[in-house]
Amino acid sequence: MPDDTNLQTEVPETEVPETEVPETEVPETDIPETTDASTEVDDAAQEEVEVAVATPAAFEPSAIDLDLDADPRDDSQHDQAEYAELYALYEDTLSRITEGEIVSAQVIGKTETDIILDVGFKSEGAVPLEEFADPDEVEMGDSVDVLLESLEDEEGVVVLSKKKADFLRVWEKIKDAFDNNRPVQGRIKRKIKGGVTVDLMGVDAFLPGSQIALRRVPNVDDLLGDEYDFKILKLNKRRRNIVVSRRVLLEEERAGKREELKKELSVGDVRPGIVKNITDFGAFIDLGGMDGLLHITDMSWGRIGHPSEVCDIGQSLEIKILDIDWDRERISLGLKQLQEYPWKNVAEKYPVGTRVLGRVVSITNYGAFVELERGIEGLVHISEMSWTRNVRHPSQLVGINDKVECVVLRVDEEAQKISLGMKQVEEDPWLALPAQYPPGTKIRGLVRNLTSFGAFVEVEAGIDGLVHISDMSWTRRVQHPAEVLRKGEEVDVVVLSIDPDQKRISLGLKQVQEDPWYQLAQAYQPGREVAGSITRLLEKGVVVDLGSDLEGFVPISQLGVEAPVTEPADHFDEGHRLELRVLETDPINRRIVLAVVDAPDVPYAAEEVEYENMAASKSGSAADDTDEGEQSDSGGEAGE
Repeated sequence: MPDDTNLQTEVPETEVPETEVPETEVPETDIPETTDASTEVDDAAQEEVEVAVATPAAFEPSAIDLDLDADPRDDSQHDQAEYAELYALYEDTLSRITEGEIVSAQVIGKTETDIILDVGFKSEGAVPLEEFADPDEVEMGDSVDVLLESLEDEEGVVVLSKKKADFLRVWEKIKDAFDNNRPVQGRIKRKIKGGVTVDLMGVDAFLPGSQIALRRVPNVDDLLGDEYDFKILKLNKRRRNIVVSRRVLLEEERAGKREELKKELSVGDVRPGIVKNITDFGAFIDLGGMDGLLHITDMSWGRIGHPSEVCDIGQSLEIKILDIDWDRERISLGLKQLQEYPWKNVAEKYPVGTRVLGRVVSITNYGAFVELERGIEGLVHISEMSWTRNVRHPSQLVGINDKVECVVLRVDEEAQKISLGMKQVEEDPWLALPAQYPPGTKIRGLVRNLTSFGAFVEVEAGIDGLVHISDMSWTRRVQHPAEVLRKGEEVDVVVLSIDPDQKRISLGLKQVQEDPWYQLAQAYQPGREVAGSITRLLEKGVVVDLGSDLEGFVPISQLGVEAPVTEPADHFDEGHRLELRVLETDPINRRIVLAVVDAPDVPYAAEEVEYENMAASKSGSAADDTDEGEQSDSGGEAGE
């Protein structure tokens, strides 16, 4: 039987009032005597408690048991023995727990936010739902290990934590793995800023993004829920911080496999690999310890827009080792090298003149590439796209992925080149033009373009003929087509010749009218005097306009100037009016030769005036004045 002192300190006041157990009523024989040896007192007290628990005293009904009307609050109805018996029975209903321990609790209830647990104490405790991995699987009566943080909080409720209990239970295992450099298995839970969280035996650890794999993972969401081995990099129990890495283990594993691969791999080998990553220029293939690059140009004999057209991440491929550089740890791989060479016997498959159907895969400034089959492409040059149209860029006629019909023009198997033609599919319209437009045929067409040497006139849709500058007028020398024609103007022209091989048509504008030179030869007989204006100054003479688009030529010797003339421009200007005489009319060469009879509009030469003024200022004599007047008269005659 416990002593009075222990009873007074351990029993709460609400349960056993102090007035119920006066100290004077406790028999002295029930209180063990204190001895000098503390161990003897403890052993005796422990032995007495064990005996009392093991062999409880026989139950004797008290006044409250016999009298139903007895007041249970009346302390006088219980003696000391009954009180001790009741206290022992109450104490057995309580678990002997202390704060900071992990205890087993029983689920006795659930709310919208918490799970109510019974730890065998005076009051229940509550644990938030978020501390359970799957709260829906928790059933009534289940046992749950929790950490007893406090026996009572401010509201007198037991404070429990399942999350901390889980952490403490696995901490020693995690610390042991860290101390002994052993990997631990975990499951990637969710994505967070800077990385992901990993579940290690129920405890959250942080896995940085740079430590997830050997290379950057394009989509971390694909790894959620997967289990891997991790190496613990950092531990902090106070902050409950655990940092793990998967990359360290992969590097260690790769280092071991790399040494094995160095002994196994050689150029020309064919072995399986798994696509790890895809870029714009190729795909990285895991060979089982090292990664090799499968470049886009070695994926297929045909044209590929992106490596994803050939392979996918995680796909297993049979590849060929093309080159190995152990110093730089680079391995070049090939996939098309395991396929049949498509250009073999291509001349037999596509003989010249064969019509083929292909797909436009590329367009350049000079033509379009057409895929005939996987790995075989031909070029349609811009000049082979249309018989009649002046194609400035292939995109005017074709687009990417268009199906086009072509004719094989040339095949070079060694250079891997095939020349194709689109216009050859249709009949060449130039072959029928000579019969359709024989020389002398008069047609009406639209002036489509002007150049320095002539004008292009449309004969048919897409077919133009050239009117050369020499065929624009019978009687005048045209310097530029713009003097006679305008772009967009409709004119009548005559077909002069057609060259179907060179795709050229010569047209004439002046030929629409009859040649007037035989009539002009009669009208401009030698000796006839006419008037004209200077239109052009040449080195050997001047050209004058006689009217009605008729021009004549005055040689430098017939300009009517006494002094030798080296440059007509020294004495004449364009637009000056001249009196002329016909010297010769040549209808064959179509020219009229003239001589100046009088030129009244020609001014006195400025050089002569300056020279005479300088001479007059030096002499100052009357004779010089007379000479100056005579020179002026002669100059006036020259001007006339």
